[in-house]
Amino acid sequence: KTTKGSARTFQPIPIMPEITKGVSFDTIAREWRCKWDTKETLAKVQEVLDGVKSELKKVEGLKGVSRTVCGGCLDFKVAVSVAAANFGDFEKAKFGPEEKFIEALKKIEGVSQVETQTFTIMPVEL
Repeated sequence: KTTKGSARTFQPIPIMPEITKGVSFDTIAREWRCKWDTKETLAKVQEVLDGVKSELKKVEGLKGVSRTVCGGCLDFKVAVSVAAANFGDFEKAKFGPEEKFIEALKKIEGVSQVETQTFTIMPVEL
């Protein structure tokens, strides 16, 4: 909307969704995860992630991509974080390269428990 006598456009202030009192969010992440058995397997899993980076960069509303690896429990996790306002479109687009990533993981010998999950993520102010 433009106010009279002004060329300035005012945007509505986005309201963060709230799950319950004090638990609001503006970011939703889609996690892709698996278990790996050897360092050679882990290297192959990382190569699969490297292979979808260019597609991830194109995700509308992308806030970040993080990778978590645990050498003790042999977890490999990728969290693709998008603005909550863009999540519906991300979901309709089948989460970008998710299917390609997941199918490639399933073909690697030594990879197990290939799963996905959606969750909200927010920094905690201290």
